[in-house]
Amino acid sequence: MIEAVGLTKRFGAKTAVDALSFQVKPGHVTGFLGPNGSGKSTTMRMILGLDRPTSGHVTINGQPFRELPNAQRHVGALLDAKAMHGGRRARTHLLALAKLSGIPEKRVDEVLGVVGLQEVARQRTKGFSLGMGQRLGIAAALLGDPQVLLFDEPVNGLDPEGILWVRNLMRHLASEGRTVFVSSHLMSEMALTADHLIVIGRGRLLSDMSTHDFITHNSAGFARVRAAEDAPGTTGARTGRSLLGTALTKAGGRVLQEPGGALRVTGLELPRISDLAHEAGVRLWELSPHRASLEEAYMRMTQSSVEYTSTEDPRAELWEPEPLALPEWEEETAPEVPSETAASFFAPPPPAAGGRPFLMPGSPAELAAPAAGTPAAAPAETAPAGSAPAEVGASAGKTAEKTPEDPR
Repeated sequence: MIEAVGLTKRFGAKTAVDALSFQVKPGHVTGFLGPNGSGKSTTMRMILGLDRPTSGHVTINGQPFRELPNAQRHVGALLDAKAMHGGRRARTHLLALAKLSGIPEKRVDEVLGVVGLQEVARQRTKGFSLGMGQRLGIAAALLGDPQVLLFDEPVNGLDPEGILWVRNLMRHLASEGRTVFVSSHLMSEMALTADHLIVIGRGRLLSDMSTHDFITHNSAGFARVRAAEDAPGTTGARTGRSLLGTALTKAGGRVLQEPGGALRVTGLELPRISDLAHEAGVRLWELSPHRASLEEAYMRMTQSSVEYTSTEDPRAELWEPEPLALPEWEEETAPEVPSETAASFFAPPPPAAGGRPFLMPGSPAELAAPAAGTPAAAPAETAPAGSAPAEVGASAGKTAEKTPEDPR
C-alpha cells in the first residue's frame, strides 16, 4: 500500500505539490489524474525517493522507499520509457538491472516474453520506437515481481492491441492483490482500467473516490428520446415529437432538442417517459439512457485547475457542433420590431421633440439643419444691450460674456 500524508514539494516560489494526502490500496487499479503541471510526476518521484518532499511524508508498505531492503523486489516503476542507454541491447539492459537486485537471469527472458519483445531482445534500444520503449520499461518494472507498481503514461505510443494488452495486464496484476498506481491522460482508457481515482489540480487533492462515484458526482445523465413524426389523431403541425415534448415538460422534465431531431430529457426516469409517451399516443423509435463519460466528469472537475490553456482558434466555429435548442413548444414569440427601426438606428426622442424619434442623419449637412416640422430653438439667453453676441465656434482663448441672469 502507498500512503501519503501532507505531502508538499516546493521549487523556490513554485509549489508543485501542496499538502497532498491519499492512500493507494492493494487489489485495485488506482488511476492518478490531473492536468499538465498539476504535480502528478513530482508526486510519483517523491514516492520513489527521487525527490525529497519539502514537508510531509510518503511510505510504501509502511516504510519510505529509501529504507526498503532491495527495493527492486518490492516496487516496480515506469516513469520514463526512454530512460535507458541507447547503446545497450534490450536483454542486456534488463540483465544489468537484474544483477543489481540479485534477480536470476531466467527472469529476464520471462519478462521479455510477457511484454512480447523476444524477437528484438538482441537489438539496441536506440532503434526502438516509443511503443517498444514502453514495453521494455514495463518489463523492467515487472523484473523483480514486486507487490507495488507505478506507471506514468504506460500506453503512450502503443497501438490498439498494445493498449488492450496493458489494460488486461494492469487488471490481472491488481487481481493478484498487488498495488497498481497508474497515471494517464487517456480518459476513455482509464474508465475501462481504473477501479479508483485520485484527481489532483495545482498540487492539491480534488477527488479520491471510485470511478463510478466520480462520474456520478461530477456529471448529469440524460435520456435520449426519438419519437415518430406522426401520431394517431394529430393534425396540422402537432407531430408526435411535439406532443411528447409537451407531455414531458408538463410532467416536470427538462427537454432539449438535439440537431438530429431527438429529444434530450432530464428530470424524468425512463419508465416514466415511456408511460407518458403511451398516454400521449406517441410511438417511440428510441428511448435510451446516457451516462456522462469519465472525460466529461473530469473536465467539469478540473476546469478551474487547468494551468496551461491555449488561445481560442478563430476557425473553431467551422467544426463546432450545432448547439442544443429549445423545442418549438417552448420558444417564445419574438416581439414585433417597429417598421421605422428597420432602416436606421434611433434613440429615444429628446424632450420637447413631440414624441418623435431622432433618426441618425446621413450627412453632416443634415445634422446642421433643423429636422422637418421642428421649430428652430430660440436663444436660451439674451445678451445685454450693446454687448457683442458670442459666436459659436470661438477660439479657446476667447471667453463668452455672462448674462445678468446667469447664476454663476
